[in-house]
Amino acid sequence: MKFLGRQEELSALEREYANGHGFVVIYGRRRIGKTTLIKEFIKNKKALYFLADMESERQNMNKLTRKMAEFIGQPYLADVRFDSWQKLFAAFADSDPDRQKIFVIDEFQYLVQSDPAFPSVFQEVWDEIFKEKNIMVILCGSHISMMLSEVLNHGSPLYGRRTAQIRLQPLRFWEFSKAFEGDSFEDRVKIYSVTGGVPKYIEFFCNNHSFEENIRTNVLSKSGFLYEEPLFLLEKEVREPLSYFSIMRAISMGHHKLSEIATVLENKSNILSPYLSTLSSLFLVEKKVPVTEKDSEKSRKGLYYISDTFMDFWFRFVYPYRGELELDNIDFVMDKLNTNFIDNHVSFVYQKICAEILVQLCREKKLDFHISKIGSYWNSNTEIDVVAVDQYSKTIFAGECKFYDRPVDIRVYAALAEKRRTIPEFAGYRVIYGLFSKSGFDERIIELTKENENLVLINGEELLI
Repeated sequence: MKFLGRQEELSALEREYANGHGFVVIYGRRRIGKTTLIKEFIKNKKALYFLADMESERQNMNKLTRKMAEFIGQPYLADVRFDSWQKLFAAFADSDPDRQKIFVIDEFQYLVQSDPAFPSVFQEVWDEIFKEKNIMVILCGSHISMMLSEVLNHGSPLYGRRTAQIRLQPLRFWEFSKAFEGDSFEDRVKIYSVTGGVPKYIEFFCNNHSFEENIRTNVLSKSGFLYEEPLFLLEKEVREPLSYFSIMRAISMGHHKLSEIATVLENKSNILSPYLSTLSSLFLVEKKVPVTEKDSEKSRKGLYYISDTFMDFWFRFVYPYRGELELDNIDFVMDKLNTNFIDNHVSFVYQKICAEILVQLCREKKLDFHISKIGSYWNSNTEIDVVAVDQYSKTIFAGECKFYDRPVDIRVYAALAEKRRTIPEFAGYRVIYGLFSKSGFDERIIELTKENENLVLINGEELLI
């Protein structure tokens, strides 16, 4: 699969490189494309890339020694047994000292696991050996909690050393779409609703097989790469994976309030809060509040959702049917999936995509709207899919997202306008109404946009003028 997106991240790395030296931390979940990003960046640069293994400190040191010998062009070094990391890194710094170099440690967490004192060791390496040299350091890791505690957090010996950090996230929809340029907008939304923009997952759908066949082979089959992926992710990150697993399962069943989750799990809310906080720090679960809330941290309207799109899909359509799948009854599960896939999953992912599309349209100046905040709105009586606030012009964008097989008609606009009149938080704001559709719009509502400057229509990814 060709390299997709990541232009902002590449630009950030190039800025650090242009400074002559730097200390960059890259972290993110497994399969997200961290290594691919790094290798794209170091192309045509003098760089030593070291992938740490889940081995002993001595084995990793010997492996780095061999890489170092190859890098500096002195094969005899491969058999040298360095007695400290400091001496090994000094050999790198002393080689070709006038030329700018990059040192990459990938899967940094394995070095910490083999030697808990390694962050302190590398602090000394940076302060005493690398800092004043023409060297750029990249530390990369996929164990998010460990990267936070051992590299980024205040208690880490390396705290304050970094000059930049990149939390690599899934590809945005418009970046992901470049891998499927021959597919329809509808098909791309469906694929994205499963892969969630995770590059490794996308690879399994970049072929000549149908969407359904890829689901069967890669997700529902016991031998499929993605069949047990959420289990692997949680086991790598947390000590009590079953507890976290139960919480995510409860959320996937539609229990979004903390009190509801606690009731389902027969536990107290205060006991579950730390678990939810951990899942949030791992970017697997997010707490949402209405976008109009002034103090989101103290809001009592918070609802919890699975933020990882693939895991949300898996908990809805794989985990509940593990018994059938273990018996290879994939046809039964596919029937269930086909019945509920659009209404219970794709339509919600489509709302996220629409929010991305709105951000992109504003960034490209196709819409004269400055987004201060974006999310959704709900109260006890009504919901609006996408709501953005422009604090500078006191304007609100209120949007509805319809993944219909038919064109959206004027009734959707009328219903949205009626909702607006029942929302006290919108008072004092000019409101722009936005309708998102994957199947276009009927002629009547298209004509209405010519008369109403506060009505915006987005068909697929295109703004209709």
